Amino acid sequence: MSKRKSTSAVILATTVALTASACGSGSNSSGGKDDVKLGFAISALNQPFMVQMKKGAEAEAKAQGASLSVQDAQEDASQQANQVQNFTSQNVKSIIINPVDSDAAGPSVKAAGNAKIPVIAADRGVNKAKVEATVASDNVEGGKMAAKSLAEQLGGKGEILHLRGQVGTSSSRERAKGFTEGLKNYPDIKVVSKQPADFQRAKGLDVTTNVLQSHPDLDGIFAENDEMALGAAKALGAKAGGDIKLVGFDGTPEAIKAVKKGSISSTVAQQPAELGKMAVRNAMRVVEGNPVDPQIKVPVKVVTKKNADRFS
Repeated sequence: MSKRKSTSAVILATTVALTASACGSGSNSSGGKDDVKLGFAISALNQPFMVQMKKGAEAEAKAQGASLSVQDAQEDASQQANQVQNFTSQNVKSIIINPVDSDAAGPSVKAAGNAKIPVIAADRGVNKAKVEATVASDNVEGGKMAAKSLAEQLGGKGEILHLRGQVGTSSSRERAKGFTEGLKNYPDIKVVSKQPADFQRAKGLDVTTNVLQSHPDLDGIFAENDEMALGAAKALGAKAGGDIKLVGFDGTPEAIKAVKKGSISSTVAQQPAELGKMAVRNAMRVVEGNPVDPQIKVPVKVVTKKNADRFS
């Protein structure tokens, strides 16, 4: 064999070997985890809680070897619907949604289902559309725990303000339900005002300031998230956590610091990073054809000055 023919044979053999190697690898068209693309439509990344949930989701996706695209809806339900539609048109393997509004999320989630793309709801449920699983804190139980914590601090009596979150979200409805049920055990506690502040700190401050004008002898406040509680604490000034007891919900780092300081009396701590992690983990289970529980509850705990160091 001539030197030219020998060289050609070596090149051909090398090419065949490389092609066979590529066909047998776990990437690209092989169907391995590297091919799994997930979409995460999150309600707003201007809240520490949501940032922690995003970090947990990203960490789990990395651990699973999947690709996760996160889109921030900036509290705009229409924008979030477009994001879910874009994920659907991109044929991602699964979509995770943390709804801005549980009702408004329904049509786009239903469209994803029609396209055979499974959807996982995170932290908040979706109404009028099927999801494979809803991964959320036990908000009803958390509401009951908040009622008990506030009532015990008030000695079982007093007038309180209830700061609502975004009324269209399942988390707000569930926390309010649990809180209302919990207060039934304390008939001498009266809710003198129930106002929405949309889970936002600035609105929590404004609503609390306005309510104090009509109810200057307020004894306590329950805020359905820590952002509103922090806003309320600013409105209360020196009375925050002392003369006027204040209970939040989420367990964000800033709220935990406020509990230690005493400006927030207590908060019901969620595990946002765990919520994100479990949402991705169950999305991957569905993609791989494994069954998942339709309701996945992540436990919550009451944080007070006594145990706050454990949550820092």
